[in-house]
Formats: sequence, structure tokens, C-alpha cells
Amino acid sequence: MVYSGDRRLPSSEFSQPSEAGISYVDFVYSYSQLFRSLSLSLSLSLSLSLLSIDMAVMLRLSVLLTLLLFSLNPSSALYEDQVGLMDWHQQYIGKVKHVVFHTQKAGRKRVVVSTEENVIASLDLRRGEIFWRHLLGANDTIDEMDIALGKYVITLSSVGTILRAWNLPDGQMVWESFLQGSKPSKKFLSVMMNFKMDKDNILFALGKGCLHAVSSIDGEVLWRKDLSELTTESLEIQRVFHPVDSDIIYAVGFADSDFHTFQFNAKTGELLKHSVAAFLGGFSGEISFVSDDILVTLDATGSHLVLISYQDGEINFQKTHISDLVPASSGVARILPTKLTGIFALKTDSSVVFLRLIDGNKLEVVEKINNPTSFSDALSYSEGQKAFALIQHVGSRIQLTLKLDNDWNSNLLEESIEMDPQKGLVQKVFINNYIRTDRSYGFRALIVLEDHSLMLLQQGEIVWSREDGLASIIDVTTAELPLEKEGVSVAKVEHNLFEWLKGHILKLKGTLMLASPGDIAAIQAMRLKSSEKSKMTRDHNGFRKLLIVLTRAGKIFALHTGDGRVVWSLLLPSLRGSEACQYPTGISIYQWQVPHHHAMNENPSILVVGRCGLGSDAPGVLSFVDLYTGKELSSLSLAHSIAQVIPLPFTDSTEQRLHLLIDAGGHAHLYPRTSEALKIFESELPNIYWYSVEAEKDIIRGHALHSNCILDETDEYCFSTRDLWSIVFPSESEKIISTATRKLNEVVHTQAKVIEDQDVTFKYISRNLLFVATVAPKGDSAIGSLTPEESWLVVYLIDTITGRILHRMTHLGSQGPVQAVISENWVVYHYFNLRAHRFEMSVIEIYDQSRADNKDVWKILLGKHNLTSPVSSYSRPEVVMKSQSYFFTHSVKTMSVTSTAKGITSKQLLIGTIGDQVLALDKRYLDPRRSINPTQAEKEEGILPLTDSLPIIPQSYVTHSLQVEGLRGILTVPAKLESTTLVFAYGMDLFFTRIAPSRTYDSLTEDFSYALLLITIVALIAAIFVTWVLSEKKELREKWR
Repeated sequence: MVYSGDRRLPSSEFSQPSEAGISYVDFVYSYSQLFRSLSLSLSLSLSLSLLSIDMAVMLRLSVLLTLLLFSLNPSSALYEDQVGLMDWHQQYIGKVKHVVFHTQKAGRKRVVVSTEENVIASLDLRRGEIFWRHLLGANDTIDEMDIALGKYVITLSSVGTILRAWNLPDGQMVWESFLQGSKPSKKFLSVMMNFKMDKDNILFALGKGCLHAVSSIDGEVLWRKDLSELTTESLEIQRVFHPVDSDIIYAVGFADSDFHTFQFNAKTGELLKHSVAAFLGGFSGEISFVSDDILVTLDATGSHLVLISYQDGEINFQKTHISDLVPASSGVARILPTKLTGIFALKTDSSVVFLRLIDGNKLEVVEKINNPTSFSDALSYSEGQKAFALIQHVGSRIQLTLKLDNDWNSNLLEESIEMDPQKGLVQKVFINNYIRTDRSYGFRALIVLEDHSLMLLQQGEIVWSREDGLASIIDVTTAELPLEKEGVSVAKVEHNLFEWLKGHILKLKGTLMLASPGDIAAIQAMRLKSSEKSKMTRDHNGFRKLLIVLTRAGKIFALHTGDGRVVWSLLLPSLRGSEACQYPTGISIYQWQVPHHHAMNENPSILVVGRCGLGSDAPGVLSFVDLYTGKELSSLSLAHSIAQVIPLPFTDSTEQRLHLLIDAGGHAHLYPRTSEALKIFESELPNIYWYSVEAEKDIIRGHALHSNCILDETDEYCFSTRDLWSIVFPSESEKIISTATRKLNEVVHTQAKVIEDQDVTFKYISRNLLFVATVAPKGDSAIGSLTPEESWLVVYLIDTITGRILHRMTHLGSQGPVQAVISENWVVYHYFNLRAHRFEMSVIEIYDQSRADNKDVWKILLGKHNLTSPVSSYSRPEVVMKSQSYFFTHSVKTMSVTSTAKGITSKQLLIGTIGDQVLALDKRYLDPRRSINPTQAEKEEGILPLTDSLPIIPQSYVTHSLQVEGLRGILTVPAKLESTTLVFAYGMDLFFTRIAPSRTYDSLTEDFSYALLLITIVALIAAIFVTWVLSEKKELREKWR
């Protein structure tokens, strides 16, 4: 966790209500009521004039006007034709690792995939759309996948312990089997199509050191064999296979320097033969099977290829030095996993070498490829014929070549396809064949690229592409769009006026239910067009923005909030794997430069922080990216690591924001490395503090800067740090499981809060407040695995400048997981109550008692108050806490809170439920001052009666009936309209919408009918004039009588 603070409370902490601001809100509210007031006043005038007309005419006009008035009342419902106007939803599956094609002649052609995000999905082979998908648990990793009986998708998951069958057409689970095992091992799944027992395809699954034979019809385990019991050594099975037209199952593996082969009866599981042979050189790395009875691997040194033949139980070894086959090779070589007949691939430092087995015991080089290369497994496309695909990168194009596995020199297919360089290299290839209209064979290739996108190639073209890298977002921020630069021509104004009149005429027909289906479609199209939601410039309401997301693949996407389209994408070169950086890892993104004074001429930029390794002590990588063009401006490979990143509230003359990077050794590094930034930083040096959480050690520390680093080379931008305080939680009784802080950019409208009887309390507002939740050592176990006496939850509120504990509360008989959110002066957290067997949500509100005397108006007028006295974190705060707990129905994945431009609008909690939906809950339900029988003053204040449970209102789901599969985070961004908050939820899916917690009191809805309003006003004025004329005539007739 990272934080920067100041002893002094910043003057920008509160957004003080200016006179103009108050009048603006009042004006907006009055404007929203203008039409209602005008209509009522006109109706009253009309009614008075109608008194002199006969009752029949008055009744008809009153009914007509009432209908018109009611037709103009605003509605908060979401109609079917409004879906997609304010929100969008995108579905993804993640990086594909297993593929099975299902292209039978009848029915839909589909491809079933499993991904690294534990998703199994069926995709339309023609368009790439999702037919169905299932997201398994976080620990339920899919190991293998296949198809059985032509209608079941079989998956092996959870390190080879769970076998499932899914119905191919609709994705429903048919059966599930739990496989027993006692020892970690490789995972393997095979569907024996050529071996049946009573019309049942037998599945052979290897996991946890045990081999299982399972029925594909009902999942029954037919027999089980524990392979670890067959030898006393640490055996690792490498492959299980079944020769054609044989009742024998073969298993081969290594145990230290020994090679083992096993033969089992496929029907009973009986061990028929076990052979073992020792190899003095030992084994290492991957293996590759060049035939059913010959495999190749590397020796322990990695410098020799070892050819192992095990035909009829007789084991033979043949060793060949790699330099004899590839003379120019250097460095460490490795065997690439392949499933080709008679051919395997060897990866050296600069090339991929394909080698072939000849004469049963000799190896020869078939081809050496220096370009980045990927290849597929062999595909049987006709009787006795197998082919595989080879893809090479040549410049910005890829060369797709299909070869016969027994004839390397001839090519079945050669295609060259232009590829977006921002998608990176091809990492996996899967091929499928089909029969053309002329009865010849055609081929299609499904490729997985470096940015995790999925693409189908056919006949030299890209059929479809999916940006599935967006399923693995690790950080997100927002940015403003460019300002409008162009003027508006007279012709454009005339065209827009015509479209405006046409649109309102259609809306009027729709309101009067006179619109045809074509008119309804035109209304929907004009709504989408007139909303201008996809325009690439800022709007006056602040709805159009850019969502900048960083994915696990090291790629940045800029998404438009209007429709969710990708504006630009960039695969960062600094986060791509290379010899110098084999395991690059993205960490986070920050605002780097946000021009305000030169917004028309300069583009904003972001800072992308990464590591060149998996640990926190790995060297850091920085990239600077232009937000409008998507181009990398520069990058830095750092000599130090990056453990924490602290965005400082200071900018230089170019409006670049200062950042402090803390390395694993505790040193602080300033960026940008300029003399101006250094001067600004040194002037604020005494006021910079931060904290760190060492969850594995259950320690929280507070830090400050000390002096320049003492290093071998002088670095004026490096500073040593010192520990100010530390809190050590006793490991035998407490374990840190959750922390939360306020958003640094949160705006608080006012510190004062008016309560009952016009009394005033003052909120305790501090950017330096940290919420910490600890549980008993067993408290983070699965829910239901502990008794109430074994677990407890303790929550702390800590000042991160001084380390002072402001509040501590214990929940006996409770456990995690804990989700928490802090806003203004309150914190809400969610946990599980073991005693009640229900989830709970608790709220704590903090009030500042040091300003409690500032309630007397005369003291304020006479200046006898402390409102202007400086606030220091070193002074002990006089605070009072109010808390309350409520039962809550759902388990919670994540929580957030709405944020608005001025902080005036009421707050709502945005709760990501276990059902992957986002629920909006009014903060008033979590008011600790709720009571069973609130007084009249409390009711006027808006205090709700106390209930033991929080309500779940179906209409409060922000996501409506949609699900954001694998929900991981919720981002809220204020719009320029005070009433509106922009909400972005991400996980496996993406969802964006905008909500108004207190309704849109400062604007009219987008589909408001101005034409109907004008017609109504004209009709009312005309009716008043007509009735006045009729009244005058009637009065004249009465005088003549």
C-alpha cells in the first residue's frame, strides 16, 4: 500500500460552496420544475376562465389538458429502446490455451476453447461470438480438454482431480467426477476413440499420481491405479497413450536418472509389464514424442539430445551432442512441446530448429528458422494424411504454411497476411480442415497472439478477431478527451435544425402512439446519433471520457466511454519478453502530464510502471505514453526495483506530476529527474509521509524522507528514508487480511453536518486515515470451516502520519473475507458472522469534537472560534465514533462508492455481489443513527427506521439483468454534472454506465420532448384565448337579454 500525506490539512480538502455555486444549484432545480409550474399556472388560469363556459366544454378541455400534462411527466424507468444509450457491456474469455473444433455437417460450426482465466466457452466459428461459457473457480484451473461421443466436452481441472462433461450444444454440465490422488504429477486426458466398452468411449485421466479409467457416459470411475505405489522412487509420468487396435495402455516417465515404462490392461487396469532402465546423464526439460515408442529429451546438462526407444519393453538410449546437429548454436537449448509424427522442434538462443528421425535411430536437421515461429499439432484430414501449420513473422506480415508431416519439402498451403504490429507475435496455432464446394480440402487457422487476442484466419484473410486481453485488466484510470477545435458552418447548422425538427416530429408520433415500426426504428437510430456519445471530443456534461486500461499481457487500451470501442491500443515494448527481460510484469498506470494551460496544443500522457521480473526486487521499467495518439513517448529501464509508487500532489512548469518510487531497499527515487522537479520536491521534503503494509509479517510501518542516498555513484534524485512508527500485530492472534484508504481525489462539499433540532456536528476528514482488518490465524479459511470460538475480526482506524490508533473494534465469532470502503468521514466493511451464519455490513462514522464549540453564531461573528486554526496530524484528535451493524444477504467481491464533482449529491455504495452484479445501496441505509422509532426531527432529517437487514431492491442493480463475469473491480468517476457518476466495472467482462444517486436534478433527460412541451404551451395559450373570447360573447349575450 502507498500513501503520501502532509501534516497540514490542504486548503483544497474541501470544496467550499460559493455563492455562485449555490445559486447555480438553485437555478438548476428551479429550471427542472419550470415546466411543471408553468403548466399548473396555465391550467389554473384556464380553469378560472372556464367557469363561465358550460360544464360539457369545460370537462372535455380539462380531460384533454390532464392527459397532455401527465404525458409530459418524467419517468425513471428504463425502456427496452433505451438499453445501450447510457451503458454498454462486453464479454470476453481470456487467453486461449486449449482448442477443440466441432465442425460436423449438420448444425452450427463451433470451436470450444479453454483459457488461462479458467473459462470454458463455445464460440461461433463464423463470427467469433460466444454461444455459451462457464467461468470456473479461481483455483479450478483447466488442465486438459477433449470431446467424447461427439456431444460432450470433457475437461480435467484442479490439478487433475475434477473431471467434467459438458453438453456441447448448450453448455450444461452432464456429470462431474472427483478423482483421488496423493502425489503431485503432470496432468493428462485422453479420449480413446478407437477403444470402446459397450458403446462407451473410455476416458483415461492422469492426475495426482493416479491413472483413472472413466466412463464418458456417466462419469463412473471404472478403475484406478496409483502409479506411485509401483516404484519407491519419485516417479513423474510424462505420457499415457493407447496404440490403435490394442487393449494395452502405456505410461512412460522419469524417476531421477531412471526411465520407466508401464503396460496396463485397458479394461481392468491390471499391470501387465513394468520396465526400467538407468541413464547416467540424467534428464531435464521437456520431452517430445516422435513416435509411439520413441521420445527425445535433454540430458541434465542441457547440451545433449537423448533419444529413448522403449519398444516391447526393451529400453535403449542414444545421446547426440546438440552442436553436432546445430553447429552455430550457443547458450541453453530447450525442446518445444510438439505433437508431430517423426519431427520435433529445438529452441536455441536465436532460432528454432526442426529435426527429423530417420532410420529409426538417427536425427537430422530439416530446417532452421531464424524468424519468430509458431506451429500447430498434427491434424489428420484424410485417411493416412496428417498436416500441421507453421507461422513465421516477416516484417509486419505473417507467413502461414501448411506442411505434410511426412513430406517437409512440399506445402499444402501458403498464405501471407498483414498483421497489426500492436498484437505482437503469434504464440499458439490450432488448425482445422473443411471440404470446399469442389470437394478439395481447405484449412483454417485459429491463432493466439502475444496480446492475448484470438483470431481466425481462412483463405488468406482475417475472418474475425477478439480482443480477449481485456479479460485480464490489472489497472485502470481515466482521461479527458480533446477539446473541440473546429467551428460550425452555416450549412451544418441548417442541417442540424432540419434533423432536430424531424426528430421531434417522430418523438411526438411515438408519444401519441401513432408511430409505425419504421418510425420506432428511426427514433432509436436518431437517439443513438443525437446522443453524440461516441464523439472524440469533450462534452459539456463530462460523460465522454477515455478509459485507459493496462492488461496482464502488457498492453494498454484506450476505451471510449460512449460505446466501449477501442480508440487505440499499444503493446508496450518495455513489457514484452526478451533475452534481457524474460518475465516482464505490468504493475499500474498513473497520470503523468495533464495540460491545463495549453490544453489545445499539448496532449496529456500517462506513466506505466512495470517490473522486469516476478518479485518485488526485480528491476523497474517505466513507459510514458501519449493519451491521444497512443504512441510511446519514451521508456526507462531502471537500475533499481519498484516496491511502491507514490504520486505526489506537485507539478512542474510543464505540468508533469512528480512521483516518488520506493525500491525494495527502502530508498526513494524522484521522477521526473529534472532540476526543477528536484527544487520543488526539496521545498516540500518535510511534509511527505507514506506507509507500507507487510501483510506476510503482519506489520504496518510509517515512513518519511531523511537525506540523499549514500551510494557508490552520487545520485541527487535518490533519498534515504527513515521509519517513523510501526504497528506489529501479534501473529498468534491476528493476521492482516484487508486495508482501505480514501481516494486522494475525493471532494468533500462541507465538513459540517446538520442533524436533528438544527444542531451541527463536524465530520473528521483526513486523507491520512487507514482502515485495517485482522482476523484470527484461522480466520481466512473457507466459510463454515470454523466455529465461532475459533475466529474473531478486529478492525482498526489508524492515522498514517503518527501511527496513532484512533479506533479499535472487535467482532467476536466473525471471519473474512473483508471488503471495505472509506469515504468522507465513514467506513463500511463486509464480513461473515459465524454466530448468526449470515453476512454482515458494519459502518463507522467519525466526528471531530475539537470543533464542537463552533456552533454559536455570535461566537463565529465575533471571531471567537477555531475554524481558521491550523490542523496538524501530530495533535491528538478529539474524535467520537458512531457505529452500527446490519445483516446483508450477499457475499461481496468488491466495493466502491459514488463520487461527484462537488461532493453535494448523496452517496451510494456500489457493491459487487457474488453473482457478478453491481448493486447500488443508498448510504442512508447504513446510517449508524438509525433507530427503531425515529423522532419527528429525525424523520425530517431523512433518518430511516432501524431494521436488522439491509434491503436488496431489484431495481437498484446498476447492471440490470447483466452479469460482469469474474468481477474484480469497480471504478467511479465524477461527471461535470453534479448529479451524475460514471461507473466502470471490470473482470472477465466489461460494463459501463452512468448513475444519478439523487436523480438528475440538474438536467433534463436526453429523450425529453421539447417539441411536445412547445405544442402544449401553445395549446394552453390558444385555449385561454378561445375561452376568453367565448366568455366575452356569452357575457355580451347576457347583457342583451
